[in-house]
Amino acid sequence: MTAELLEAVRQRLVESGADPTPAGVAAALRAQGRLLGDAEVLGAAEELRGELVGTGPLEPLLADPAVTDVLVSAPDRVWVDRGAGLELSGVTFRDAAAVRRLAQRLAAVAGRRLDDARPWVDARLPDGTRMHAVLPPVAVGSTCLSLRVVRPRAFSLSELAAAGTVPPGGERLLRALVEARVSYLVSGGTGSGKTTLLSTLLGLVGERERIVLAEDSAELRPDHPHVVRLEARPPNQEGAGLVTLRDLVRQALRMRPDRLVVGEVRGAEVADLLAALNTGHEGGCGTVHANTAADVPARLEALGTAAGLDRAALHSQVAAGLSVVVHLVRDRAGQRRIAEVHVLERDGRGLVVTVPALRWGAEGFREERGWERLRSLIGGALW
Repeated sequence: MTAELLEAVRQRLVESGADPTPAGVAAALRAQGRLLGDAEVLGAAEELRGELVGTGPLEPLLADPAVTDVLVSAPDRVWVDRGAGLELSGVTFRDAAAVRRLAQRLAAVAGRRLDDARPWVDARLPDGTRMHAVLPPVAVGSTCLSLRVVRPRAFSLSELAAAGTVPPGGERLLRALVEARVSYLVSGGTGSGKTTLLSTLLGLVGERERIVLAEDSAELRPDHPHVVRLEARPPNQEGAGLVTLRDLVRQALRMRPDRLVVGEVRGAEVADLLAALNTGHEGGCGTVHANTAADVPARLEALGTAAGLDRAALHSQVAAGLSVVVHLVRDRAGQRRIAEVHVLERDGRGLVVTVPALRWGAEGFREERGWERLRSLIGGALW
């Protein structure tokens, strides 16, 4: 079965609309004037089905419950992350053209365009999987495809503790943080587990409370009976229909949220989130990219500048509306864990800084100089 013959059969199936079943493949082969044995027909049917349905050769990897990311950088370079860093899988594609076809088909399934005129795409597939793809020549050599798996349910606190994300005894403190309706941010680098932890914490919110989520890409899956999910939308081919995260935050404020959640604070929506947290919306939360917890005020300051807030106004709103930063890291072994918990305070210049309250310890959180402030925030819920 040559590549040319497979391509001819593929085109025949696409034009006819037939399913890539053994019977359909056999009919397409006969149309090419070729008669093959049962084994060859079944092999061709399996290969074509992999290209035309689902995620093709990547299907077994994405079905593995331990896999969080699948990264294709070349036809013979498919990497997976099972929580302990990247490892090269045994999955390969026939050629670079096969990777490109899969990326374009997945983009089409997500309702997005991916071609030479628009050589990259960031989208969410119907099952919630986050996809990103870049075509050559922007991606040198081969189409680069990145898939991030969104699990259908959130992990429980006990599961995160068992996995080493939460230190021994840390579950009690995190429950108290949520029960006390403290406004907080979960910070960390890409892939550190921010969304996973936030989903778990939202599952601890009281059942009688209403959670309204505003996300650029719907990834949060809190185990909670009353969740309203809002998702941003890119413009269509004519450039119309754009719905930004800032639009969603404004709409969420009109939906009587008990807990307002911004999946990832990454732009001008920081102004609306801070405004909400300063108008009686206690317990609001979100995630933010930052290298350390101490970098969060600077990160918010940069985002606030983009939203038109001057430095003094931004720090005043942060001081009044946010109280805690929970920071995650991913160590060299690939382990995701809560590295530190900081409280927010003003310094002598009136600017907001973070003060370490707890740090990771193998036997449990170690108390730092900001612990008394944190205990005063959550004391009633903790004790």
